[in-house]
Amino acid sequence: MLGPGLFGRTRVLGDDDEILREVLASRPSIVAIDAPLALPRGRRSLEVPGPPHLRACDRALLAMGIRFFPLTLGPMRQLTARGIALAAELRRRGVAVIEAYPGGAQDVLGLPRKGDGEERLRTALVRFGFTGDVRDRRLTHDELDAIACAYTGREHLAGRTLVLGDPGEAELVLPRPRRRFRGSEARPARA
Repeated sequence: MLGPGLFGRTRVLGDDDEILREVLASRPSIVAIDAPLALPRGRRSLEVPGPPHLRACDRALLAMGIRFFPLTLGPMRQLTARGIALAAELRRRGVAVIEAYPGGAQDVLGLPRKGDGEERLRTALVRFGFTGDVRDRRLTHDELDAIACAYTGREHLAGRTLVLGDPGEAELVLPRPRRRFRGSEARPARA
């Protein structure tokens, strides 16, 4: 969760019930989930192998040169199913939800990814201006990614994001880039 400025608090939570309890108790303006929140158009389930594997937002990431794991790849299927279920429950309870991708956010902001070293990412987040837990204690790689997601959500509320994809299929939200990317299907968010 981001407070005033770039002050953030993070916490590792366990199961979906605990996540829902904590999110609802915090009464957020928006929740940015680090998981695919929809299947590719034409794909009926995650259990049946075969195409399609990519959504329009995934193809936009590829066009921008941003690496990601397709949602039909091994462990991504479980993350996708969990993300879809959590998003549906939050929306049912009136919470605005967006799909975020911390690796993509880190790329467009010129920050290292956690794969480049967690301490390197933590240091870059501090230099970027984040305060709170990122300065005060050692964070897990998931908490470092959560900071990028929270920032994406805040920027989206302010109308300073790119929305990738097709609204009839799936949209992925990234902060506005700090560097130029080759061709993309991204469009600025509406405030």
